Amino acid sequence: MEYFKKYSSNTLAGSGNQFFFYNENEQQTRSCTLYKVASGGEYPYSFLFSNTIDSTYSNGAISHKNLVIDTWTIEQMLVGVCSRCDEESFTYPKKMEQVLFGGQKQKVVNPAEFFSTDPVTLNVKSGEYICVEIVFSGNMIPYHEESIIPSFIFHNGEWIASKKHPFVSMVGIQRPAKKKIAFLGDSITQGIGTPINSYEHWNAVFANLLGNEYAYWNLGLGYGRADDAASDGVWLYKAKQNDIVFVCYGVNDIFQGYSADTIKKNLQTIVDKLHEFGICVIIQTIPPFNYSEEQRGKWQEINNFIKCELKNVELVFDCVKYLAKNDSEPHMAKYGGHPDSDGCKVWGEALFEAATKVIEK
Repeated sequence: MEYFKKYSSNTLAGSGNQFFFYNENEQQTRSCTLYKVASGGEYPYSFLFSNTIDSTYSNGAISHKNLVIDTWTIEQMLVGVCSRCDEESFTYPKKMEQVLFGGQKQKVVNPAEFFSTDPVTLNVKSGEYICVEIVFSGNMIPYHEESIIPSFIFHNGEWIASKKHPFVSMVGIQRPAKKKIAFLGDSITQGIGTPINSYEHWNAVFANLLGNEYAYWNLGLGYGRADDAASDGVWLYKAKQNDIVFVCYGVNDIFQGYSADTIKKNLQTIVDKLHEFGICVIIQTIPPFNYSEEQRGKWQEINNFIKCELKNVELVFDCVKYLAKNDSEPHMAKYGGHPDSDGCKVWGEALFEAATKVIEK
């Protein structure tokens, strides 16, 4: 896709389609989502969208990997710069720019379509937010149920917190980057466990230490599993557009009852498919998550495979030693199954020390 030759991600917010909702009476709805930028300055931006579900939600009974969403419509899209926002409110930008799609204000989104906006130039300072306003209509709408960034819909004359609206797959910026780095994983990679809008998840800590010479794309999604990514759908396609990919899967695969052999096979498949594109792969062990004794055996077997047998990886990082409750109970989580800000700080700093040389090669 030509888009990826020009644009890279400029936020550490988790992204992607995790679920869908049915829009009552296909009504027209106005929404706003606030994305904190990673690198400040004046640059052209283009916003990427996908109309396919990336990962399996919960047990997959309703929403699952590679699910194609029906046609819906972006009636209008505006973007502006916002200096302040939180979980419950935000200051609406004084100036909003019209965003077009092939020169048109409206965009009919077709099933399985992968598309981007026309470029728009924004001057955003480091620490400020891009406010993405979308007026949409249609029956079936993809969205991010477990997003931890501020998002709202306009209802009865006021903005109220809501996730029931389309989310951008990439806040793309046309800016030189030494390398493009993606973080591929589940809710732990996405940042769940850290406060909403805090940007204190482990890969944000890592990225802030490595610096803005690089571009970062957080592809973490709640409930995501290695089985999803190994299917080689849209989710892995996004990861393939990068130079370096951090992989961290296994928690949900274990909890959903996949066998150790299946999980190991899926992890190897992910690595091999990324390697086919010449991507540097850094894989992490499966984090502690207060597993049962039965799950503990499976967890240990897979982590031994990751550390000793997995092929075609440039680096294996053992996150367990930094997140485990103690040496005798390594499967128990010191900072919570979804690590809190303290745990993510320890994790991100240790990963930075371990991975920097590999990244800078």
